[in-house]
Amino acid sequence: MGYKETFTLHWTEFWDYETPKVVVVKNRTLGIIYRIIQLLIILYFVIYVFIIQKAYQERESAPESSVITKMKGIGISNSSMGIKIWDVAEYVNPPEGRDVFSITVRTITTPFQRLHTCPESANVPGSKCTSDLDCMAGEMELLGNGRKTGRCVTHHDSLKTCEIQAWCPVENEHSKRDSILTRAQNFTIFIKNSIHFPRFEFTKGNIQKNRHQEYLKKCTFDEETNVYCPIFPLSLIIEKAGQSFDNLSQTGGILGVIINWNCDLDKAASECKPHYSFRRLDAASQDTKASLGYNFRHAKHYMENGTEYRTLIKVFGIRIDIIVHGEAGKFDIVPTIINIAAALTSIGIGSFLCDWILLTFMNKNEVYSAKKFEEVLKERIILAVNEHGASEQELRAIQPENCKHC
Repeated sequence: MGYKETFTLHWTEFWDYETPKVVVVKNRTLGIIYRIIQLLIILYFVIYVFIIQKAYQERESAPESSVITKMKGIGISNSSMGIKIWDVAEYVNPPEGRDVFSITVRTITTPFQRLHTCPESANVPGSKCTSDLDCMAGEMELLGNGRKTGRCVTHHDSLKTCEIQAWCPVENEHSKRDSILTRAQNFTIFIKNSIHFPRFEFTKGNIQKNRHQEYLKKCTFDEETNVYCPIFPLSLIIEKAGQSFDNLSQTGGILGVIINWNCDLDKAASECKPHYSFRRLDAASQDTKASLGYNFRHAKHYMENGTEYRTLIKVFGIRIDIIVHGEAGKFDIVPTIINIAAALTSIGIGSFLCDWILLTFMNKNEVYSAKKFEEVLKERIILAVNEHGASEQELRAIQPENCKHC
């Protein structure tokens, strides 16, 4: 068949009209399959779509949220410098009460540093030397502590490193003082959270409005009895995250407090409650010894006899990240109609599957196919009319050359 004939055939078929034809098949097996498919589709929409997913509701999943935090507790550390008392101003950073903050649990201190010359740390790559020729004056190593003077000096014993101009002495195992905060696991964290769903003009907080202020001074969070008491012992957060304070006090770590608001606004506002979960956010880093935990450095500067000194402090801390999620839903007619229409349309899948089984796998499928698909031609119309006793004038009217609507 040539291109012209193929195009003409498809062009002619394009203008054909198709209409469904009802064929009743008296087959019990096929009928059972058809009803089971329909039942499964109906159950899916009723149970999952409408009851579980609540598809009849309009949803909002990006609430506006604010978080305020406060710490309470006193810590004690003991090092070669003596016993030190730590209050909130000492161990919380930053102090503004944000949704991300760290709690100091261990410090490594290098005191009495001043701008001078001293041997570079042996742990810095490229710092070891045997003569002055190994130390280029003015050069600075990327991981170093200062600028090389061009001299090779004794670090300790027989080990030599390049001399640098920097804050001396540099941080190393001979100059640092280690201290761990005890009783830090008894610190408490107050977390005040408020959310607002602008689409529904709904606002809720994690503290009940009718609670007296004295209640917050005595209560402790419990997910069963005191869900509206947002005071969390640090030990509770560590335990719920599956960690231990002893490990965190050595390397530090990042813990997440996840607050989830799932509000059905078709119910009373009191049913919209916060749900808390806790986990370690840097858990992936625990599988490697490189960059383990959480730490940072800061310095405290002071003047003595006209010379500027500083104390370098490496802090290992437990960082707390407050993460807020929320979703609210309320009945709306538009999603309800859309999902009902989708359910009614999906019921037709049963007819499609049963037609496929009928025309593919069942006996006498050619007979079923002939019954289901039928072409109505002009010649058959003429024959049918003639068999029912049409007049010659009526037959002439439906001849192909005279028929405009056949």
